[in-house]
Amino acid sequence: MVQQIPETQTNIIYPDSDGQPMADNTLQFRWIVTIKENLEILFSEDENVFVAGDLLWYPVEGKPKICQAPDVLVVFGRPKGERGSYRQWEENNIAPQVVFEILSPGNRPQEMIRKLLFYQQYGVEEYYIFDPQNIEFMGSLRVDEHLEEIENIQSWVSPRLQIRFELTENTLEIYRPDGRKFLTSVELNQRAEEALAQLEEERTLRQQEQQRYQALIERLREQGIDPEQFLNS
Repeated sequence: MVQQIPETQTNIIYPDSDGQPMADNTLQFRWIVTIKENLEILFSEDENVFVAGDLLWYPVEGKPKICQAPDVLVVFGRPKGERGSYRQWEENNIAPQVVFEILSPGNRPQEMIRKLLFYQQYGVEEYYIFDPQNIEFMGSLRVDEHLEEIENIQSWVSPRLQIRFELTENTLEIYRPDGRKFLTSVELNQRAEEALAQLEEERTLRQQEQQRYQALIERLREQGIDPEQFLNS
């Protein structure tokens, strides 16, 4: 007689990928990366804020079919670090508090409704959706057990993230609490290059000033004047 070994929780496989692409086009991908990277920069000094993009989130142990991969998720109360997936029962049972979805032409209303119901059921506090092609932005905030649409999203400040959203005719602008704007990686690099160039210019000016000072000292000495007399007087 062959004894049947019951399946245990340790036998269950939780895939690190859902087999779906991170983005359907370059515009969607750029927005996902921009939001994710800027949030990582914003919370870089807080070791207990975890930010990820396109990471599978499993909210229920033992049920790998119950999962979702938000374009961007933010978890307060969990340490930074590498993860193949976000298994909530291994994370002090803390659900992501904020999620972002960036729409592409391939997204269907039924899919977005399903995601809304998922995030509502499993504890998300803030849910933001941006359509970069049609320049449409909406958000939902948890009220009791439901995610309710934010009626006036213009100039909205996220309660958790403290970032501000400004929807213009051409794009969505996102601002940090200190007023600095979310920038793309190219824009961030340009700012860094400009800051580096400014530092180099200041260093060159200091060197030139030091050279002029040394030249003056030498001229005084050639004329038989001791510069130390002026420096110590």
